[in-house]
Amino acid sequence: MSKLPRTRLFAAFAAGLMLTAAPAMAQEDFDLDALIEAARAEPPITVYAVTGKIVETAEAFTAAYGVEAEGRKVNEADQVELLIRESQAGNIVGDVSVAADVAAIAAQLVPFDIVESWVPGDIAQNIAPQWSDPLVLVNDPHVFTYNTEVYDTCPVSNIWQLTEPEYARKVAMLDPLVKPNYADWFNQMEMHYDDAMAAAYESHFGTPLETDEASATAAWVKAYAENQPLLGDSSSVAEAIGAPGQDDPFFGLSSVAKYRDNLSSDFKLGLCAGMEPFIGWLYPGPGVIASGTDSPNAARLFIHYLLTAEGIAPQAVDGKISTNTDIGLPDDEPSGISDHLDALMTFSMATAEADFDARQDWQDFWRLHYSR
Repeated sequence: MSKLPRTRLFAAFAAGLMLTAAPAMAQEDFDLDALIEAARAEPPITVYAVTGKIVETAEAFTAAYGVEAEGRKVNEADQVELLIRESQAGNIVGDVSVAADVAAIAAQLVPFDIVESWVPGDIAQNIAPQWSDPLVLVNDPHVFTYNTEVYDTCPVSNIWQLTEPEYARKVAMLDPLVKPNYADWFNQMEMHYDDAMAAAYESHFGTPLETDEASATAAWVKAYAENQPLLGDSSSVAEAIGAPGQDDPFFGLSSVAKYRDNLSSDFKLGLCAGMEPFIGWLYPGPGVIASGTDSPNAARLFIHYLLTAEGIAPQAVDGKISTNTDIGLPDDEPSGISDHLDALMTFSMATAEADFDARQDWQDFWRLHYSR
C-alpha cells in the first residue's frame, strides 16, 4: 500500500469551485464556429465510453453539428487496451475516450503521449483546476445504499459497522479484482482520508484504533474483506440491495446510476445520508483524445459537446455530475445526491498514477483476506 504522506482532504465537492487561472490546456482565443467548420471537413469519429448512452449521445452530436460520430460502449480496461494497441499500430479507431480507467490513463497513456487532454477555452473558467489536467468530464457517485421498503432510515451510520458480525455476508458491492477502481478507492482512502478512517473507528467503537496494519484504511479493508461482501456486477448489486419484496435485503455500495431502477423496476434504493466518515465516493470520468487522430477538431468538438447541458443530459439523469459548474443535476434525478455532495469522498487526480502503482498490492491484500 501507499507510503506517501497522508493528508485529510475533507472538502466539499464544490470546494474546487474557487477557480483562479484558466487551465494550461485551454485555448485563450476559442472560436466555436471555427471549430465546427474545421470538424466538418474531417473524417467521422468514433467515441469509446463506459455507458451505452454514448450511442444516442453521438447521434445527437451528429444531428447538432453535422459532424459524423459513432458511439461504442467499451469498459474501462478495454478502452485503455484499445488505445494502446491502436497507438502502437498507428491505426487510430477510437478518437475520443470517455470515462476510461483513470489510474491507467495517468500511468500508461498520458506519459507516453498516447492520449492528450484538451479543455475548451469558453468553458475552462467553469472547471476547477483539479479536473482540468487531464480533463474530467463527469464524476460518478458511488454511494452506500439501503432498502427503503424494509428500513425507514439507513441502518448503518459508520463505515466500521460493515466489519462487524451483523454485516458478515450482508453487504453487496462491485468486485475490486474485476473493477480495479475499487482497489484505487482503497488507495485514495489511505493516502488522503486515513485520519478520517481512524476518527470514524474511534467514533464507532469509543476507543482509538490500534492495529498492526500500515494504516487505518488497511485495517478497515482487512476486516471488511474478512466479512466477505457479496461481489457482483452493477445490476446484481442493485438487485440484492433494492429489489422489492425482500425480508432481509443486503446493504451495499452502488453507483447512483442504478437508482433509475426505482422508477423502471420499482426498486427501493435509498441513499445512506449521514454515514461516517463519508456517504460514498466520487469516481472521475476523464475525457481524452487519441494522439494521432485524423479528426482532432471533431474530437475536440465532441469533448466540448459533453461539457454542455445538452451533451451530458443522458448521463446527468443518472446522477453523474458534470465538472462544468454551470450544469446541475435534474430536479427529478432519483437518488437526491445533489443535496449531499459535501459528504462524498473526492478522488485526487494528482495521485492517480500512485493508485495504479499500488493497485496490485491492494488487490492482493483484498484477495488474501477475502478468502479467509
